[in-house]
Amino acid sequence: MENNTLIEIMRKACKKIAPVWPLENFVAVNPYFGYSDQKFETVAHYLASVAGIQTTLPVSFYQTKVKEGKIMLEDIETALAKKPTPIKNAKSLINELSKTVDVNQNAASVNTLLDVATQATKKDWNSFVISRVSAWAASYFDNGQASWVAANKEAGIFMSWKEEAEVDCTPEIAGLKNFRKIVKAMPDDWLQALQAALQILGLSQEELDTYFQRLLIRVGGWSAYAARLDWDSELYGGKDGKLMEFLAILACWEACFLKSIETPQLQANWMEAKKTKTPTGLNQQLTEKLILQDAFDIACQREIIAKFKMPKVVDTKSKVQLKAQAIFCIDVRSEVFRRNLELVDRGIETIGFAGFFAFPINFIPLAHETGEAQCPVLLKTGPTILEEIPDSEDNRKAYKSLLLRNETKQIWKSFKSGAVSCFSFVSPVGLSYLPKLFTDAFGLTRPVPHPTNSGFTASVLKQKTISLQVSTHQHHTAGIPLEQRIQMAKNALNAMSLTENFARFVLIVGHGSTTVNNPYATGLDCGACGGHTGEANAKVAAAVLNDKLVREKLKLENIEIPDKTVFLACLHDTTTDEISIYNEEEAARLHPEQLHDLKISMGRAGHATRTERALRMAVKSNVDSAIKARSKDWSQVRPEWGLAGCSSFVVAPRERTEHLDLGGQTFLHSYNWKKDQGFSILELIMTAPMVVTNWINMQYYASTVDNNHFGSGNKTLHNVTAGVGVLEGYSGDLRVGLPMQSVHDGEIYQHEPVKLNVIIEAPLQEMNAILKKHEHVRNLCNNGWLHLLAMDEQGTVAHRYVGEFNWEKI
Repeated sequence: MENNTLIEIMRKACKKIAPVWPLENFVAVNPYFGYSDQKFETVAHYLASVAGIQTTLPVSFYQTKVKEGKIMLEDIETALAKKPTPIKNAKSLINELSKTVDVNQNAASVNTLLDVATQATKKDWNSFVISRVSAWAASYFDNGQASWVAANKEAGIFMSWKEEAEVDCTPEIAGLKNFRKIVKAMPDDWLQALQAALQILGLSQEELDTYFQRLLIRVGGWSAYAARLDWDSELYGGKDGKLMEFLAILACWEACFLKSIETPQLQANWMEAKKTKTPTGLNQQLTEKLILQDAFDIACQREIIAKFKMPKVVDTKSKVQLKAQAIFCIDVRSEVFRRNLELVDRGIETIGFAGFFAFPINFIPLAHETGEAQCPVLLKTGPTILEEIPDSEDNRKAYKSLLLRNETKQIWKSFKSGAVSCFSFVSPVGLSYLPKLFTDAFGLTRPVPHPTNSGFTASVLKQKTISLQVSTHQHHTAGIPLEQRIQMAKNALNAMSLTENFARFVLIVGHGSTTVNNPYATGLDCGACGGHTGEANAKVAAAVLNDKLVREKLKLENIEIPDKTVFLACLHDTTTDEISIYNEEEAARLHPEQLHDLKISMGRAGHATRTERALRMAVKSNVDSAIKARSKDWSQVRPEWGLAGCSSFVVAPRERTEHLDLGGQTFLHSYNWKKDQGFSILELIMTAPMVVTNWINMQYYASTVDNNHFGSGNKTLHNVTAGVGVLEGYSGDLRVGLPMQSVHDGEIYQHEPVKLNVIIEAPLQEMNAILKKHEHVRNLCNNGWLHLLAMDEQGTVAHRYVGEFNWEKI
């Protein structure tokens, strides 16, 4: 087979693997991302046959929903009408399913050599090989966690594995005769080695696509991590290839395995297994479950549509003067706080916008050499921003103090993990930790420092800010030139539809979480900020919009910000529902009494939000103290529910939703199409926030329906590996997705599998024009990965997208 042909087949298989980001910036990813060009139902049957992957919950879940009245007979009838099926009607389907026992879908019908060997020898070779690949990968991809790195990180992925496999005695101890010699005899070039492996395995070109897919899914965690390396490379103009090298390793493992354990029976079984083709027929029970899943989606959609049909609340009171405008992230957790903030103070208006606030930056914290991308992973980072303390002498002292602290921390870590010194640490030094263990266990202190306060004294924290001034850092330009500040400010305000009627205070509210003993902590932070808190973005946005020169230039763009308007950089802690203000000095100088009133309103809103969330968490004691205690409780596996329950995305003016209780399950993006000349903002929303919310929704969906493949299992068994992810237990594949504790409370699902309902108030023809222009967005809508709905000018959900640029009236 020609090398170019082989590479194209590999690339096709690799592009179906969704990337996964490391724990330091864990962001939501749609694990079905690579299949979005196909119908959801088609993918469901394919994944079930190739890898035993489930895309629905068991029948019992849907039966319960029918009994509860959540799924109605007409919902099932509607689902049946959408696709050809021999099932006559809803009642016959329900009667049939009442006699059905769920078939185990974990067994794939397409086998690899290791599957065949496992069946033939009754020894779990799959788990053995996964553990060996994972042990090498954890060392090779290590992100600074390991004290000793065994793998050769200077070599390429394939060559590093080959060097280790040539000296690893574990396979031979397990019974693989001459395994090291066989590996050594393979070519050093990964593509040539793969060609040799395919000859040994006797695989034809027609068999490769399914075979490669099966290999990648079997070690899906590390495959996804390699896919992320390719993603980042291609985003910045580089090439892919990391995942293809990793795929070559998996194929070579199988080939070397076959040669080391070769028996006539294994050969015969393998030849027979290769004859098994990917089933083209439909699995009947899966077809029935997909119909029930469709019916469940329809039922949930019916409920959200009904909320917009409810009589609108008429405010008979006189219009209160606008005290503040608060711009929150579209995150579903912000919906609860926004609603309560508007309830406790009618003088506050809230706005929903992506949490990086249209300021995609590379943020470099104080005393750091490299930065963090504070923007969605779909976008390239923008200007580099340095954190600093305005007074140069204080900045120098803080910089020196942080460097000393980090060096001391590294020395202490080396002492704790040293081959000899670790014994001294555990015995005499370990006793000194007893008081801290006691106070941590009883919630009197935090087991680890607060993420935003670590290493800073109280006085330094108050001074800490960001610098917009153009400078040089590590031979790179930092800061934002004036012309770029003006353009970024204009773009942000236009995208927010905030170009007039500015209030006295405009709050730019990023969000983050504060939890301890939680490897997935960044998964609770802002996905729009690349899995970090929105603090840096809020500070930059406020600094730019408070800049007098920027405001002067914005007047030429017909955006006039009053001199007395102050933009406040804030952070919403989603674990405790407290809001911090970082630059309140100017506001306190200009409007001290109004600022005091604003803080009171935010405090009341925080209490109301905690009270609402306490119901879901079954908190019965003092709400404020109990909720806050969860943020520093190292035994708490559910410090907050994150985005569990997310099921809809509304893109419309706030007036359409301000009187609705959406239960913390809806992303809210403020948008007024009448102010959107050329519909460029609508295009941006449909190609960025809509895709990101789909990613979040599908990550929760997949982690719920098949936590084995797309989740991360039991949180209490997690071990952080390589600083990039977790293993469930001491070995196995890198786990992706969310732990069960993030979607299930031990009794019921806190996230139920519902595909995202996107409701947009905009002309149908303009949405169609955007769908025609962007294939990846069109695929999501045409192939059933989300549901697109249109709102009319009366605030009613009036049309549903049915595919191929057609809409039906609701």
